[in-house]
Amino acid sequence: MAHVPFHPCPDTTGNSMKINTERLAATFVSLCEIDSPSRQEKSLSDYLKNIFVELGADKIITDNSAAKTGSDTGNLVIKFSHPGLDLEPIFFNCHLDVISPCHAVKVNFRDGLFTSKGETVLGGDDKAGIAILIEAIQYLQDNHQLFGPVEFLFTTCEEIGLLGAKAFNSTDLTAKMGYALDSTGVDVVITEAPAAQEFQATLIGLAAHAGLHPEQGISALQLAAQALVRLNLGRLDSLSTANVGLISGGTATNIIPDRVFLRGEVRSHSNKLLNQYVADIHNVFQDVVDCRPHVQGLTRVPGLEFDFFEQYPRMRLAADAPALHRIRCAAGSLSRKISFIRAGGGSDANILNQSGLNTAILGIGMTDVHSTHESIHLQDMARTVELVISLLTS
Repeated sequence: MAHVPFHPCPDTTGNSMKINTERLAATFVSLCEIDSPSRQEKSLSDYLKNIFVELGADKIITDNSAAKTGSDTGNLVIKFSHPGLDLEPIFFNCHLDVISPCHAVKVNFRDGLFTSKGETVLGGDDKAGIAILIEAIQYLQDNHQLFGPVEFLFTTCEEIGLLGAKAFNSTDLTAKMGYALDSTGVDVVITEAPAAQEFQATLIGLAAHAGLHPEQGISALQLAAQALVRLNLGRLDSLSTANVGLISGGTATNIIPDRVFLRGEVRSHSNKLLNQYVADIHNVFQDVVDCRPHVQGLTRVPGLEFDFFEQYPRMRLAADAPALHRIRCAAGSLSRKISFIRAGGGSDANILNQSGLNTAILGIGMTDVHSTHESIHLQDMARTVELVISLLTS
């Protein structure tokens, strides 16, 4: 990273913390076992409202984003505006929704490790972050410890395109800097995340009976296969990746498919490379369509419909960003070393930074996310609780 200007951090007591890990574990299990797929987050949101009422939140807001996202609830904002310390306000962000399969989650806890029973994801992405925030407030209140103004932003529909964050009005927050608890690793801060564009390609052929008149058809599936072989996918360079994740088409085994739909994405930390790679993908599809050999007797030629759009913008924090300075101070008070890294995934933080909210991403220890092998260690969650507490008191 570039040289970071020095800013003195306030003195802290440095006292060791004793996190109530039994309570933290119970909170986490309760959250995981509440169904909250994308667009069905209301049950979890209502559960959190009750918790934060009991914890004495000054204000609880559900915004009107549901009209845009299609969720059964809006984004949830929790405010602790007068907790005692005269510090710059900060916010923390987690998302309420969970990737599928996520219905009827049952949590296993053994030797300090949380997993699901295997039929579903665990939901640590992002319910571990929510549990961490709840325990941090509980700890501060148990120990009668003053802390600075803080707001929690719990978004909907993150897993299906960051829709809640995109529909969020940043003026609903007082704080202008904060942290998204939504990544792997511990004592890790993500300062850079890529931009992403989604592309959709529809290859258009000509239907015909596959047994009676195959020569009268143009297989859109065969065209798609030719394009896929030629596409440059996976890791394209040190800054960029590409993937085709969905393909569908055809109507029956005895009909030559006349339409095949493909959907994919390109990510890059360089906007120039991002645009170039999307253009390259378009050119491959177009070339496959244009270069198909002429078939005698057929007047129809293959067609292509290609479209692309931004999923989320690039995120890159300056080395002297306020959020990074504050976490250096918080880590220093714990005598802890923090790693600052560049990541390959997008999150609400990409959108929040675009909206003018200086947002870093914190690793919370979850592993194998978006799979039924997902897990997280209780000790890693407790370690992150300590860091959140230090952020609120440093």
